[in-house]
Amino acid sequence: MNVSFLQELLNTISEQGRQFLPWGLGGQEDIVTLSRALVSGRGEASGVAIARQILELYRRQKSSERQQFFAFLAEGLAPEPKAVEAMARAYLAAPAPEALTALQRAVESPRQEFFRRLNLAPGATAEILGLRRDILQAVRERPGLKSVDEDLRHLLVSWFNRGFLVLRRIDWNTPAAILEKIIAYEAVHEIKGWDDLRRRLEPADRRCFAFFHPSLVDEPLIFVEVALTSDTPAAIDDVLDEARKAEAASAPTTAVFYSISNCQEGLKGISFGHFLIKQVVEELVRERPSLTTFVTLSPVPGFARWLNRGLSEADETVVALGERAGLAGLGSDGWIDAPAVEARLKAPVLALAARYLLTAKAADGRPADPVARFHLGNGARLQRINWRADRSTRGIKEAHGVMVNYRYDLKEIETNHEAYANEGKVAAARSVRGLVKPPERVPVAQRLLGAPVDAGKAVAPRAGTLPRPEPTSS
Repeated sequence: MNVSFLQELLNTISEQGRQFLPWGLGGQEDIVTLSRALVSGRGEASGVAIARQILELYRRQKSSERQQFFAFLAEGLAPEPKAVEAMARAYLAAPAPEALTALQRAVESPRQEFFRRLNLAPGATAEILGLRRDILQAVRERPGLKSVDEDLRHLLVSWFNRGFLVLRRIDWNTPAAILEKIIAYEAVHEIKGWDDLRRRLEPADRRCFAFFHPSLVDEPLIFVEVALTSDTPAAIDDVLDEARKAEAASAPTTAVFYSISNCQEGLKGISFGHFLIKQVVEELVRERPSLTTFVTLSPVPGFARWLNRGLSEADETVVALGERAGLAGLGSDGWIDAPAVEARLKAPVLALAARYLLTAKAADGRPADPVARFHLGNGARLQRINWRADRSTRGIKEAHGVMVNYRYDLKEIETNHEAYANEGKVAAARSVRGLVKPPERVPVAQRLLGAPVDAGKAVAPRAGTLPRPEPTSS
């Protein structure tokens, strides 16, 4: 597809379409009037011109003006209640296919047609994503805008259907405009300038792939960074270390997905990650037949918050799995490099991390951790929990340095996915489940009063004692 030619064609139509605008709309500065005109069903050329004017006006609006525009979208372009009621009664009285079609037309929000026509303007898709980003922010204070977001999200799911996405490898020869965005959009492990980016792209043991959309030529939607190794890494420094031995990648056996970043905030809630991983696996196997193991090295962004809540509430399970004062010390400066930390905190922290990943649920009954939801939902298995795996400021703040390996076993992916989707079952290795086996019960009062407890023994936690965390966005 010659995108530049198509863009020029739309620009031409838009400019020529201005002459077909009804009198009074040519210099119209009222975005609501223009929006009503766009939905009213005018010709293609004038529609493109009106859509372009709406987007130009929106770009110039102040925050307060945009809030008024959002209110118009919510109230002025909602389905007509009386029409919906009439069509519903007609269908109930005579449930024929024609009556159902009429009901569907009445129920469909005029907002959807508005956004479809708005997308006719040159470069409109990127602008509409920006508009949705603004709506998502506004919804936090104005829940009444959820209906607007739902209509827009419904359309974006169709516009960004997997069939429209193009997988491209990102390497050191990729245009600089795209490489700059890879640096800016990296959301897991910060890319510290061009030299750092080069270390992640140029070596023979590194890969990066991204999804693109024809309407957003130089804008990646999501990208994944991959390391080709001979084993499963237990710490991010093992992957990002500048002094690693590149020759080890001559016949790699393991592909490590160590960073997956969504790039477009306006596409929040529209997942491409499962398609991305599956297609990247196919590409890698085709290129390197020696690859047999596919794993991640993933953050656990909700763990520290979940554990901190348990500590602040003197939760019985937290007390049972480690001394309260000791666990509270996780928040002290430099604790991760203290020599005594390993013996005192490793076992209880890993046990609590396993409990969090296996049992903590969001409001929808799925795992509370957003990264766990993503990989488990794609059919991966929770393979290993790694102690002191991420010593960065962010890694310590969000997960006390803990990271996780999820494994994509090609023979088990579909089975794991079905069990997760239908039963909410978390696929996990025995070693992970073994971390949460109930230890011998000792009265909590005895523990709190300082009575002696045999080493390695602790109080068996009651089911559900840790607080249920709030849903976390990815």
